[in-house]
Amino acid sequence: MSPLSGIALFVATVLGMELFAYAAHRWIMHGPGWFLHASHHRPRSGNWEWNDLYAAIFAVPSFILLLGGVHLGWWPGYAWIGAGIAAYGAIYFGFHDLIVHKRIRHRYVPRSSYMKRIVQAHRLHHAVHSRKGTVSFGFLYAPRPDVLKAQLRKSGALTQSSTIPD
Repeated sequence: MSPLSGIALFVATVLGMELFAYAAHRWIMHGPGWFLHASHHRPRSGNWEWNDLYAAIFAVPSFILLLGGVHLGWWPGYAWIGAGIAAYGAIYFGFHDLIVHKRIRHRYVPRSSYMKRIVQAHRLHHAVHSRKGTVSFGFLYAPRPDVLKAQLRKSGALTQSSTIPD
């Protein structure tokens, strides 16, 4: 496999992971996997929450594809796909756990309109503390905050007088 093809596969995997993450978040984590994800919608006590197990679960395919593509003689493209999954996980950790939830203290303040939008979308996602009625399940892409606020009100999860994070 040519390096250019591998890089294209890597980039496509990182972008495709956003679709996978959206679907997993909406229909697994806010569905049958709520028993783990619910911890993420409650105040955290300590460094860890049950939801952190999803990082380990989603790392398994990446590990297997990297191992197979690099050491076990599988199609080399599997290594690029595994690396793309791992890169998405690193991006997710950096943005979600570090920037949005500040699991490690830092002084970074989002200034770009993109970063402000991502942070606001995640805050609006957490405005609902149950598995039903919330908005914004993606991570690298988020609808405008005014659209999300309207969806929250329309769903009945929040009323006009409810406090919606800015």
